[in-house]
Amino acid sequence: MTGSIPGRSAAPEWRARITAHWWLKFTGITAFITVFFFAYFLLQRNPVYAVTVMPLTALDRLIPFQPAMLVLYLSLWFYVSLPPALLRTRPELYAYGWIAGGLAVAGLAIFFFWPTSMPVTTGIEWSRYPGFARLKSVDAAQNACPSLHVAFAVFTGVWLDRLLREMRVPAGERVMNAAWCLGIVYSTLATRQHVAVDALAGTALGLLAAWYRPRVLR
Repeated sequence: MTGSIPGRSAAPEWRARITAHWWLKFTGITAFITVFFFAYFLLQRNPVYAVTVMPLTALDRLIPFQPAMLVLYLSLWFYVSLPPALLRTRPELYAYGWIAGGLAVAGLAIFFFWPTSMPVTTGIEWSRYPGFARLKSVDAAQNACPSLHVAFAVFTGVWLDRLLREMRVPAGERVMNAAWCLGIVYSTLATRQHVAVDALAGTALGLLAAWYRPRVLR
């Protein structure tokens, strides 16, 4: 399928891509997220080695706590579904799944051998923010570095940009994608879910995974 012609509506191509193998995409994404969280929480609650507390930097002290960023933080779990939703064939979907799985396994392996934790946050009354209270009751402060939240945001951002260029969408849509990706990265710091070192390491991991592109996806 060729990309859409600039200046014309891309709706037919968007629809064709999203509906192609939709059942495989739905079940695959659901299964991936379920298995990932099972392994993530298992490691988080049962560290094998001593836990390292990550350091605060000047950037962490510069960025204020912004509870409104929680919505952007949680939007990752919709954002990550966009690249596979826009792939057209089964070989593409399988290849993408293996790469995303490799990213997850790499992050989880780091957490196994080098468990890390966020430093204790002071000066914030978490009880005033019910959304954060629920989040922290599920997602504890362990497994901080690298931030897989950031890694998957960056990985998704790069892949989505490739697909949008392939579809020849207006430049504004690619800018929106970049802004969404950067916003999610920023939200990890503004919600105090990660520190800058975690985000930097997560960015490196996400870029490394996005760099690899098998022949079927070229």
